[in-house]
Amino acid sequence: VLNLDPAGDDRARIRVFATSRQDVRITLRGASGRIVFDRQAVLGPEQVFDETVPTGGVPYAELTLQAGALSWHPEPADGEIPPAAEAALLPEQIGTCEQLYLTGLHLEQYRHATWSAKDYYEEALRRDPLDVRSNNALGLWYLRRGRFALAEPYLRTAVKVLQKRNPNPYDGEPLYNLGLCLKYQGRLDEAYDWFYKSAWNAAWQEPGYLSCARISVAQARWEDALWELDHALWRGWHNHQTRALKAAVLRRLGRTGEALALIAESLQIDKFNFGCRWVQYLLDGSGLEAFAELMRDEPENYDEIALDFCAAGLLDEADALWAFGASRGALSEMSVYYWKYYCSGDSSVRQAGLLQNRSRPWLREREGPAAEGSGRDSAQRVVLQQPLPVSRVAGGKIAFPNRLEAIAVLEAAQDDPRAAWLLGNLWYDKRQYDPAQACWERATSLKPDFAAAWRCLALVRYNKRGDAAGALEAMERAYALNESDARILMELDQLHKKLGSPAQARLDRLQAHREQVESRDDLVLEEITLLNDLGRYAEAREKLDAHRFHPWEGGEGKVPAQYQRCRVELARQAMDGGRWIEAVALLKECLEYPHHLGEGKLYGAQEQDFYYWLGCACQGAGRPDKARECWELGSRGDLKPVPALYYNDAKPEKIYYQGLCLNALGRIEEARSKFEMLLQYGREHREDAVVMDYFAVSLPDLAIWDEDLQKRNVAHCELMMRLGREGIDKLQQ
Repeated sequence: VLNLDPAGDDRARIRVFATSRQDVRITLRGASGRIVFDRQAVLGPEQVFDETVPTGGVPYAELTLQAGALSWHPEPADGEIPPAAEAALLPEQIGTCEQLYLTGLHLEQYRHATWSAKDYYEEALRRDPLDVRSNNALGLWYLRRGRFALAEPYLRTAVKVLQKRNPNPYDGEPLYNLGLCLKYQGRLDEAYDWFYKSAWNAAWQEPGYLSCARISVAQARWEDALWELDHALWRGWHNHQTRALKAAVLRRLGRTGEALALIAESLQIDKFNFGCRWVQYLLDGSGLEAFAELMRDEPENYDEIALDFCAAGLLDEADALWAFGASRGALSEMSVYYWKYYCSGDSSVRQAGLLQNRSRPWLREREGPAAEGSGRDSAQRVVLQQPLPVSRVAGGKIAFPNRLEAIAVLEAAQDDPRAAWLLGNLWYDKRQYDPAQACWERATSLKPDFAAAWRCLALVRYNKRGDAAGALEAMERAYALNESDARILMELDQLHKKLGSPAQARLDRLQAHREQVESRDDLVLEEITLLNDLGRYAEAREKLDAHRFHPWEGGEGKVPAQYQRCRVELARQAMDGGRWIEAVALLKECLEYPHHLGEGKLYGAQEQDFYYWLGCACQGAGRPDKARECWELGSRGDLKPVPALYYNDAKPEKIYYQGLCLNALGRIEEARSKFEMLLQYGREHREDAVVMDYFAVSLPDLAIWDEDLQKRNVAHCELMMRLGREGIDKLQQ
């Protein structure tokens, strides 16, 4: 990484960083090529080149910085700075269906974390139930979340309106989406018709013809499939799925030379075309070692390619591929479920010793192109009666299901509690909370000692049902079943915290499970926080200083806060005892962030409280000038009350202590304005309807248990008003 900044007076600042140790030449040249700086430097993660150098009169805009093979030069100013992005309006605030649709589309495209596109599509359809784009968008929203029956009516409405005056519409997307929805419901003949119709539109010919070809292959209509695959390739020449499927069809038809030629051409385009490589091995037994190396024993790679074969009813090819993955210990838990569902799990290819047979070890020999296992009946012949244990597969890697294909696979395992739990995880991830809860309840009824399922049930009960008692019962049960799980302990403690359980009871539980607490920074921090809550500041300080923390999402600022909190309170105790020098030393520590905290101090850190107490300690120690200097530092900053939902928001207590610093300096009216500001904000905003900020990228807490934003806002405003009143009272003393 390199950069060049102007430093004034014919000087420029050069900065070069490398992620590994490198010996590079760093030069700075003018537009004419004249070198104005030349240095050989050793760079590394801890050896950053950072120097301000003379430019020899060359204007900054004409300079070029080079470090090794990299170069950089200033870009010329290109007109006005573009306007800043604007927050989206709420659905009811938007005037047109057009903007409702476009806003929803934007939220989906950028995967907004807290605002839902569904709300915008639904508002558009409330105003105009026949809006084509919003019907298609909402149908696709449900489709992507596996709710095929809910998606179908919206997609049918979009298609019906679109075809009212034009049976061959301008846009084929709704037709294709309807075909996809029907295919996932097992209605292949209907799906085929809509896929084929969507291909009238050039933009949808590639996916439309490919989807048609998959159904044709599954129904053993080989020549139809080849025609459709060729048409798909005309629109998407580099599509690796189309190429692999065509190679597999040619192999089934015995057209080996054509298949190998297509594979060779495909690998020239993309050497990672795993599907073509697997068909090549099935054809002539070559390339297995290279195939295995490129697959990297990643379960997702095996599932991706095998499921492509399954989508076209080529179950033998998929069966063989999963079998090969199993022989290498490369399959995950979900791979096993896929394999069992599609291929029954009883194939002879999984017998020992087949790896050494390099002829055609993975295929069960069939007669002719329309062989058993290639048509629709094969896809329907699997009945999942007993779950296939993960132990059957070397490695047994755990996986999180996220593909739509996983829904039918896991639903088929009716009596398998683990399948029910995995399916619940998939539904919850897709924000489909009713089926998620039903799956987890089924998992716990099938296996009452299933700790992970009880833990998930607690989440949906608290976060989506408002059932705090039910959530606590499920979480207590989860931890009782698996007390070695430190994450469950952390989540259980956080739930007790949300519900206002006594601090001493929470601390007792944590201290009774020392091994689990010490394994997680957030649990160590929670123990320290509880010690501070209980006034055991010396213990909190000792424990915090003995532990090295690491950054984690949702933990920003929390370790320094407890580090500072125990020191402030110990300093106040020291001042009460007249130990002013000890108090000064403790408060100065609050201004520095030692390495073991795991994070550094941000620019503009709010430290008004530390400077106020440091000023008091200096005053007590007989150093009034130093005290005034501290209060001056604490009085600075334009702090204003805000909702305090986010990490860097000004906290009410910081404004309060800023007012105390001003008061200590004798600037009474300025101090009063700070306290009245707190009072006014609390009064005016106590009843606000709070929503998450559109541009929010971080929250102040790890979001396990959902926060009631209205309740939080009331408490926040009450705190502001209390601090404001206390501050005004101090002015009157």
